[in-house]
Amino acid sequence: MSRFQIITALFLVAATMLGGSNAQLSATFYAKTCPNVSTIVRTVLQQAQGNDIWIFPKIVRLHFHDCFVNGCDASLLLNGTDSEKTAPPNLSTDGYAVIDDIKTALEKACPRVVSCADILALAAQLSVTLGGGPTWQVPLGRRDSRTAHREGIGGIPSQHDSLANLAARFKSVGLDSTDLVALSGVHTFGRAQCAAFMDRLYNFNNVSGSVDPTLNATYAKALQQRCPKGGDVTSLIDLDEQTSLNFDNKYFLSLQNRRGLLQSDQVLFSTNGAETVGIVNRFASSQSQFFASFAKAMIKMGNISPLSGSNGEVRLDCRKIN
Repeated sequence: MSRFQIITALFLVAATMLGGSNAQLSATFYAKTCPNVSTIVRTVLQQAQGNDIWIFPKIVRLHFHDCFVNGCDASLLLNGTDSEKTAPPNLSTDGYAVIDDIKTALEKACPRVVSCADILALAAQLSVTLGGGPTWQVPLGRRDSRTAHREGIGGIPSQHDSLANLAARFKSVGLDSTDLVALSGVHTFGRAQCAAFMDRLYNFNNVSGSVDPTLNATYAKALQQRCPKGGDVTSLIDLDEQTSLNFDNKYFLSLQNRRGLLQSDQVLFSTNGAETVGIVNRFASSQSQFFASFAKAMIKMGNISPLSGSNGEVRLDCRKIN
């Protein structure tokens, strides 16, 4: 067993000792009922990536946005007038059809067994791994909610949050400063709409014509060309201008150079005296430390208020309750 495998195994033990319903989650939950679950999820993701090179970061984002609203219960996937997916900031989320494809494949292989919440957790892990990032054992056994939690959308971290607000949001769900920086590192791949950072270019702190002073001036001018005033605010810009399709630690080097695309990214490094500055520096100098911390943080996030046992259900269709 490699050093990283040992570390990951220790993280898994810690995750299963968090108490309450979390103790019912296990990496071997489907060992007898659906032993090929990971292989099936991986196969569908690889096929999807052939049609959409950005699918991996899209899938990881779904897992994030699900867990930060009332826990990891697949409530984000539900359709309806009161759905979470039709409320900001979920209007720009994508990848739902791929989750449907995974569910269809699993229902053929293991009918009525694998929950949509576990599909999100597994698909997120495999998307990171297939994108070049770390691997970890995902504790499984979550069940799906029977209702959406649109009223809880405010719990999702915002790209406009100050560091204090970000830290408070993460702390409220049991995640610390290292988790905050590590999970923010998911922005090492993927893209964001111009609308997510236009204020940094033209109206910072609601001052007309003001540019965020923590933004590299050359980078700011390049972004203004890509996202002009009056232009298409849905245009997509790489979150990591160096390796936007690969999961690596280049994101943290960008923060050191004041080239973080989102305000919520750059505040991790540009907030004077913040604990997060040292963590950014550590991850920038050591990809292995970032990978280990990211795996640990993903396990912790995946254990936010899961439904288990007889709570909730295993949906047959991820978009609607049984």
